[in-house]
Amino acid sequence: MLKDEINNALEVIKNGGVILYPTDTIWGLGCDATNAAAVDKLLKIKNRPAEKSLIVLLDVDSKLQSYVKEIPEVAYDLIEYAENPLTIIFSDAKNLAANVINADGSVGIRIVEHDFCTPLIQRFRKPIVSTSANLSGKPSPKFFDDIDPEILDAVDYVVDFEQENRTIKKPSTIMKLTPSGQFEFIRK
Repeated sequence: MLKDEINNALEVIKNGGVILYPTDTIWGLGCDATNAAAVDKLLKIKNRPAEKSLIVLLDVDSKLQSYVKEIPEVAYDLIEYAENPLTIIFSDAKNLAANVINADGSVGIRIVEHDFCTPLIQRFRKPIVSTSANLSGKPSPKFFDDIDPEILDAVDYVVDFEQENRTIKKPSTIMKLTPSGQFEFIRK
């Protein structure tokens, strides 16, 4: 049952664990984006260099101001009118684990609309990390069945929701947005 899966994942994240979960894009590895030890654990599972950027998920755009120092007004329009999942890279991140924030001070944030992620983040009241559920350098899994057994064994909790879903999903569009409102596409 979805409610039980949200409760189980919530407990794991609260305790510094790493979950494997479905998102509005592809299957992801997630943890508390404000807990550096949890982020380290996630990076070890993924075998990912710490200097590579991570994406953070929020449930509503009104929470952006808690994690970004200066939000250009156009960001809210971009989020509202995006037809596909959109990750925006903002300058000057704050209140996140240092190992979530890029070396240049930026962070990628996506406002998620998903039956599992949205209520999980609402209940957690903090952002969660979302990075593709693959070992670094390997292709991102299209479906749950494509996830490497090494990842399945290493996470603290595997969410039992949408595991049978065969809808082809792709990673989010990524856009870099400056405080002045200028933007460029990093990944379309």
